[in-house]
Amino acid sequence: MSILIVGTVAFDAIETPFGKTDKIVGGAATYISLSASFFSKNLNLVSVVGDDFPKEAIHTLQKHNVDTKGLQIKKGKKTFFWSGKYHNDMNTRDTIETQLNVLETFDPVVPEEYQEADYLMLGNLIPSVQKRVLEQMKKRPKLIVLDTMNFWMDHFLDDLKEALKEVDVLTINDEEARQLSGEYSLVKAANVIQEMGPKYLVIKKGEHGALLFNKDEVFFAPALPLEEVFDPTGAGDCFAGGFIGYLEKTDDISFGNMKRAVIHGSAMASFSVEKFGTERVVSLTNKEVENRLKTFINLAKFDIRLANN
Repeated sequence: MSILIVGTVAFDAIETPFGKTDKIVGGAATYISLSASFFSKNLNLVSVVGDDFPKEAIHTLQKHNVDTKGLQIKKGKKTFFWSGKYHNDMNTRDTIETQLNVLETFDPVVPEEYQEADYLMLGNLIPSVQKRVLEQMKKRPKLIVLDTMNFWMDHFLDDLKEALKEVDVLTINDEEARQLSGEYSLVKAANVIQEMGPKYLVIKKGEHGALLFNKDEVFFAPALPLEEVFDPTGAGDCFAGGFIGYLEKTDDISFGNMKRAVIHGSAMASFSVEKFGTERVVSLTNKEVENRLKTFINLAKFDIRLANN
């Protein structure tokens, strides 16, 4: 089995109330790949960078079992760059600068050996690009997960709705779910969005956890209370990586196993925020992941005795 991951490999410059960085490695596909690598050993990446992207960053991905044959390196071009500043609540942010660079003309080419992937993770990209990836698959993957954002809803809503018809799982945050559905209640929002195509919906609520919807079934996973949160930039993508990585490892896409996948995704997201950029995820050990998962289990585990009337 294998996972095909499509998304951005990029540079970020981040400022939070706890510090700021110069240009560092980021991008949705970077975070997803690194996170998924703790569960899956057969990861394939499709993305694009300029020749300014450091070779050591590509080697880091390769050391985490990520095949980079599908990573286009454009000579004489610059890598996608995003700069942002987070507010004190760490949930809202302002975009300072966006340089599309190679992303502006990105045409994804899925290598032949990737075209029969069992699991497909479509990271946050323009919906028409996500659709072009789907068109190159020789067979329909067992599970297709798509991530998106409010910018695409603002400017490419029709394209996004076309892509949603093809996917099994949509992962978005609560603000995006309300925008896409036109409903304030997340339960009503989930019903509307599932009618657009996805069988499952994951709504990420940052420090307030995550919700998983499938028809009338709902599951809630708490977020881990952390002493320090330095950088939430890659948390959602690390969640997606842990989620699909665990599903591929277990090869079980039942609702019951998706609940376990949400916990694994939440655990990986909790690591990501502890340092700037990919630093924490790159330095993670399997033992740390195992211990963090145990912490999550204890967080939500309890016994209850109902009082007799």
